[in-house]
Amino acid sequence: MESTPAAGGKLRAAIDPYLRLPRSIYVLFIATVVNGMGIFVFPFMTLILTRNLGFDAREAGLVLMAVALAYIPGGMIGGKLSDRFGRKKVMLATQLVSVGAFIPCGFLGGSPLVALFIVVSVFFDGITDPARNAMNVDLTTPENRQVAFSLIYLGHNLGFALGPLIAGFLFTAAPRWIFWGNALAAGLASLLVLVLVPETRPSQAQLEESLRGNSTEKAVRGGLWKALGSRPFLVIFVCITSWYGFAYAQHRFLLPLQAGELFGEGGYPLYGLLMTFNAILVVLLNIPVVTLLKRLGPVVNTAVSGFLYALGFGMLAFVRSPFMFFVSTFAWTLGEIVNATSADVYVANHTPMSHRGRFNAVIPIIWGVGWTVATPVSGAVSEALGIPAAWLVVAAVAALSAAGVLILDRAERTYRKRTGMDPTDGCGEPATGAEA
Repeated sequence: MESTPAAGGKLRAAIDPYLRLPRSIYVLFIATVVNGMGIFVFPFMTLILTRNLGFDAREAGLVLMAVALAYIPGGMIGGKLSDRFGRKKVMLATQLVSVGAFIPCGFLGGSPLVALFIVVSVFFDGITDPARNAMNVDLTTPENRQVAFSLIYLGHNLGFALGPLIAGFLFTAAPRWIFWGNALAAGLASLLVLVLVPETRPSQAQLEESLRGNSTEKAVRGGLWKALGSRPFLVIFVCITSWYGFAYAQHRFLLPLQAGELFGEGGYPLYGLLMTFNAILVVLLNIPVVTLLKRLGPVVNTAVSGFLYALGFGMLAFVRSPFMFFVSTFAWTLGEIVNATSADVYVANHTPMSHRGRFNAVIPIIWGVGWTVATPVSGAVSEALGIPAAWLVVAAVAALSAAGVLILDRAERTYRKRTGMDPTDGCGEPATGAEA
């Protein structure tokens, strides 16, 4: 009987930080859910290009490459614009253009012009994302940032859990609404931000005030390269953790290959169940995991996520039963949750408030290196030595990256202590007082 009040107290303690967030964060959470529910086009890109537009595999591959490349210059432009003109203006204007490009796609049927409009949409989406991410940072502080980011991450997963299901029905029953529904959902999400979220770009007075402090978020006078040079620990952190993408990308590449190799035709339904299990875990465990680990700080948590990737993916070199595949998925999904709610916090805590848009443009490009090389490297290893050997390589990369993060954390704490700065500000426990 006595355990009930104690359990209730723990539950309240876990939920309380989520109840104390700024109102704008709740608006962004709802907007993220709505937007995620309407992500219809991209999960079905390959089928749209091959089945609806009649492209062969080579042509579809070229379009997908163009889509990926279009995002990069868009992001660089968006980062600069959002730092200069404001997050809200840039985000709303470019998102409306991005989803507006889908509207003619619904009328064009099987015309190849659909592919061109998709590339245009991705280019403007690339401009939108740095503004959106900078807004998330502007609205939070080191004290509440991990909780706020985890809530927005939860919103994305809640929406995306439903979006592909709806899109799967529309693809056969009403294919035009794949495009129009995507545009409608993004439009509604934009309307929420337009009405309920203020402009968040720091004022000139706030930037000047930060220059007199010693926070890891203090402004920098000058361009992007000077700002990056002022944050060496951040640059090293991003380079190390880019290899987490190498490990995580294998759930879409090596995992389905292994399931098919071990279980034949039965492997593909198993892979689908594993992905569903992953999505359910992300939704159910997000808040408990963040509550349990937030005291460790974003750097240690990021290292923990790397070791969980090493465990979850590494064990696939040895397991052969479907049950153990679910155990593996449980482990690497925990790594996904911890990384998604920690690495971005460290980056935000170390980003100059004057360059948040630009940092949110260039850092995802660096993080994308691991994803880019994931399939060719693991494909070559599995072809030469077998899939189990490829999993061991993946585990080694994840574990070494996690160890590198811990070494970096120790070096940064030592440096900050030697220079008289708070050794935990921005890297361990959140800073308090004026530093925040």
